[in-house]
Amino acid sequence: MFSKGLNCIVASSFITLFSGIAFANSWGVDPVHSVALYKIKHMDAGLNYGRFNDVTGKITFDPKNPEKGSVEINIKADSVDTANAKRDGHLKSPDFFNAKQFPVISFKSKKIEKKKNSANKFLVTGDLKMLGKTKSVTIEVEHTGVGKDPKGNEIAGFHLEHKLKRSDFGMNYMMGPIADETTIIISVEARKS
Repeated sequence: MFSKGLNCIVASSFITLFSGIAFANSWGVDPVHSVALYKIKHMDAGLNYGRFNDVTGKITFDPKNPEKGSVEINIKADSVDTANAKRDGHLKSPDFFNAKQFPVISFKSKKIEKKKNSANKFLVTGDLKMLGKTKSVTIEVEHTGVGKDPKGNEIAGFHLEHKLKRSDFGMNYMMGPIADETTIIISVEARKS
């Protein structure tokens, strides 16, 4: 009897202990509720925006142990959309994204760390691959929240804005009239796998 009671206490203690630990969860990027945008200065005057309609990937994330997480994002270059078919066709050509030869723009993390003095921002270092060139970048990512969809599935949000030079990836067409510096904006909603 004493042995059974002791076993119950030990089991209960383990349940309490482990329920307080947030294990890393795997999240699949929801392409319907995720968006990838870019912003670039045109002719030294206005700011032009474009979006990519096909964003997929997976995220492994534990806010208490961010260093154990990982991020993989894939964007189909052919899905670029500026609300102008002629311009979209040019952007898909070898002058810009060269979507036929390099169909995917990808990011794969190598390191994640919590940003100092911030509860929900992280520094994610990894390889950004575009136009066949791979560059190591460190991107600040904000964990925007966790909720539930109408079916009760747990979802999580992540957001980033990051500046890069398109010339670093060999995209040099119309350099000057079209700026080199580009801002990428990615907002992801992911569902727990």
